Amino acid sequence: MSETSVVARAPDLASIPAALGRASAQVEAVLEQVLPHPAAYHARVQEAMRYAIFAGGKRLRPFLTLQFAALFGAAPVGAGRAAAAIEALHTYSLVHDDLPCMDDDDLRRGRPTTHKAFDEATAVLAGDALLTLAFEILADPATHPDGAVRSALVLRLAQAGGHEGMIGGQMMDIVAPEHCFGVNEVIALQRMKTGALFEFACEAGALLAMAGAANQQLARDYARDMGLAFQIADDLIDVRGSVELAGKAVGKDEEKGKATLVGLLGVAGAEEEAARLAASAAGRLAGFGPEAELLRALPYFLLDRAS
Repeated sequence: MSETSVVARAPDLASIPAALGRASAQVEAVLEQVLPHPAAYHARVQEAMRYAIFAGGKRLRPFLTLQFAALFGAAPVGAGRAAAAIEALHTYSLVHDDLPCMDDDDLRRGRPTTHKAFDEATAVLAGDALLTLAFEILADPATHPDGAVRSALVLRLAQAGGHEGMIGGQMMDIVAPEHCFGVNEVIALQRMKTGALFEFACEAGALLAMAGAANQQLARDYARDMGLAFQIADDLIDVRGSVELAGKAVGKDEEKGKATLVGLLGVAGAEEEAARLAASAAGRLAGFGPEAELLRALPYFLLDRAS
């Protein structure tokens, strides 16, 4: 657990929804530019890509990229493109996660999952296409004029999404019912499956700004605390939320016997740990001024949500 000093009270959260909305509009404008429009005999997979991407959602990872890019002074155009790449990869993971061979979900963000709206084969291909599109966006000189920066972005996203990151965490999640995972194992699972992409989303802003190793580490540390707090809040929604508010099936973790920090610590213990992590994340940015206020407020905001 982190030993970082924490802030005494939560910042004002009132400005977060509007800020998330602005970030969402910004990244969706970029996604509209980079996503293909359905055409020719392969139009179906392109339609499915757009269906999955434009299904709504908080656009939290793009928000983090845009905020850290602004904090360190990166160019807005490159930040928007990097944010779009992260959202493309994240959406691919959701499309595949919903498949019958994985979590077998019928609902995502309040509407039919991609394999339900199209078919399983098309959903697999749409996910694959979104994954590769993410790297196409980052490798394009339009994202950053310095090839070394583009290379670093591609490398770090590959690591965050790969076998030691999101994919590895997903594998741990699949085998979890066969093992007696304790707190340390569940934290490792969550930091790989969910946290690795959060870390890259924050670090990408520092990379784009060429802000140096110390600031890149600061961004990752913030994301590590915030990401785990986010996941605990997500697991709490699964325990006590509703399909109508969550926009997806709830109660599935317990049904499948998956280990979560909520299950291991209890609801009250999980809430306490999430609050501690939120405070730790906010405290990591204590050395910054008003320009970091949204990032300091965000972890607290994420604790008090229904979806």
